[in-house]
Amino acid sequence: MIDPFGRDINYLRVSVTDRCDLRCVYCMAEDMEFLPKRDLLTLEELDRLCSTFIELGVRKLRLTGGEPLVRRNVMSLIESLGRHLDSGALDELTLTTNGTRLAEFAGRLAEAGVRRINVSLDTLDADRFRQITRWGDLSKVLAGLEAAKKAGLSIKINMVAMRDVNEHDIDHMVSWCGDQDFDLTFIETMPMGDIEGDRTDQYIPLSIVRANLQKKWTLKETDFQTGGPARYTVCQETEKRIGFITPMTHNFCESCNRVRLTCTGTLYMCLGQDDAADLRTPLRQSEGNEPLIAAIHESITRKPKGHDFFIDRRNNRPAVTRHMSVTGG
Repeated sequence: MIDPFGRDINYLRVSVTDRCDLRCVYCMAEDMEFLPKRDLLTLEELDRLCSTFIELGVRKLRLTGGEPLVRRNVMSLIESLGRHLDSGALDELTLTTNGTRLAEFAGRLAEAGVRRINVSLDTLDADRFRQITRWGDLSKVLAGLEAAKKAGLSIKINMVAMRDVNEHDIDHMVSWCGDQDFDLTFIETMPMGDIEGDRTDQYIPLSIVRANLQKKWTLKETDFQTGGPARYTVCQETEKRIGFITPMTHNFCESCNRVRLTCTGTLYMCLGQDDAADLRTPLRQSEGNEPLIAAIHESITRKPKGHDFFIDRRNNRPAVTRHMSVTGG
């Protein structure tokens, strides 16, 4: 699948649910209204959609949410998709999770063929973790990370950098990830969804984060890539990778190779745009995949050159109205 700008679209991110057991302040409102279950694709339909994308050239598949592990019987989907790893049609099946349920599922994820996971963790301070997530228990995440390590999963920590919230935790996170043998990626907060708060004052450019890190740590440039948007360095002191995802200060659109599928069968060609394609209708209107394949190809022709993220300080409103949990982290 080649988009209008010559980019090979070989990476699909799938939000298997919009629900989550946390309410991170930069991602969701506290009183979220989630989709009724009748609107969600079944796990069998998600399998069929993912498999069709793989037939069309997707080589990397990431399952997200909300929190993907809160969806009932989601492991049956993950285990089924593992057949594409066995056949060689898929290079990588990965997961982004908040870690609260890893203690239960880490072993089964490894058995299904998952080799690498991203875990969202914005602080190692239990009280601050509870404030950021509104009610989360840090000990559950740490237990989940320990289970994932024992299962042999490679772990990358994703940390959203927020001014006056967790910016003073950054050095500690670098040191801890080095001790735990985890890679680490910092992410700029993005203007998505009405979250009942003023995120404009929380925004901190990662150029500032990196400059502050370099006062203590030695960061060496590397050409390492995972297929995602992060630009990586290697921290000489910890010998672990530190990545930077900068949708605000330096977008990564020129090399974008991904599209995002929601749990309702809506395909977003860009995280920062509202244009979308309905894949649920062609999926359900025919037992064959011809209408679905045609709809996918048509949607790829509409993939934009880049996103339109910006911090609207004058009106204090999101650049994109849907919450991050709709299309996944």
